[in-house]
Amino acid sequence: MEEKILNSKKNGMAVFLLSIVIYVLAIIGAIVGGIMIDDGKNPALFIISLIFLSVTWILWPGLKVLKPQEALVLTLFGKYIGTIKEPGFYFVNPFCSAVNPAAKTQLNQSGDVKAKNVTEAGETTSKKISLKIMTLNNNRQKINDCLGNPVEIGIAVTWRITDTAKAVFNVDNYKEFLSLQCDSALRNIVRLYPYDVAPNVDTTGDGVADEGSLRGSSETVAGRIKDEIQARVNEAGIEIVEARITYLAYAPEIAAVMLQRQQASAIIDARKMIVDGAVGMVEMALERLNENDIVKLDEERKAAMVSNLLVVLCGNHDAQPIVNTGSLY
Repeated sequence: MEEKILNSKKNGMAVFLLSIVIYVLAIIGAIVGGIMIDDGKNPALFIISLIFLSVTWILWPGLKVLKPQEALVLTLFGKYIGTIKEPGFYFVNPFCSAVNPAAKTQLNQSGDVKAKNVTEAGETTSKKISLKIMTLNNNRQKINDCLGNPVEIGIAVTWRITDTAKAVFNVDNYKEFLSLQCDSALRNIVRLYPYDVAPNVDTTGDGVADEGSLRGSSETVAGRIKDEIQARVNEAGIEIVEARITYLAYAPEIAAVMLQRQQASAIIDARKMIVDGAVGMVEMALERLNENDIVKLDEERKAAMVSNLLVVLCGNHDAQPIVNTGSLY
């Protein structure tokens, strides 16, 4: 289905004023005709006025008002005749009907809150299609990463309609179609990555292990999700502008265990740094003592000094020194 742009003249105001003039003349004609009937004259004027009063309203369904970044897909007796995209006041065939199968669909996205309020107020849902950039914020999903760990992830997808004919006629409901494709693409991409960097994991498919992860490569993951969604929604006339990860965390059932794991890893890294620093300080102390010939220590005393210094430097609490006032030996 190819989109047809209707370059109709914006003559809606002229037709509207013409209908008002016809109604005014028809009312005057009905009044005058009624007087003529009372006088026993020909009732033709009265009958013609009644006919115009009865049929002129047929012009009004053909009056269409479009605001900027709106479109109207028109069909005539089931046949697609074209799309109006330019803002203005139009008059089209009164028997044309606007088509928008997603008009009543409410998703967690921009542009649907106002439509929901209008529907609740009892007004007719608009059949106009928005051409603005909108944001779809799907519900968070629980997905297993490539290591089998369950994670919760949510994305926000900004999108817009580029081909109204494809959006209306190629899919049953373009909003629901987009939402389902976002969920599917998200699952396919997340399953390729670990939550954190893991050894011997290939996330690119080139057969070489890399350091890709959901937490550390969020931009890359979001780009792949965007491309995956775009490939799926091309037939619906939708353009994916951007996809962003809005929420990422381990699933509640393993969150506590993974937090302990991260804490243990952090403690090990910190201890390693402390020990490396302490060993360097002990080496420096021994070298300075030997260089300045302050005191000569045998191997046993050096070992005791090293042990004491490491205890002081690597301990979790402040050391309580014991001063030796007697002889070293």
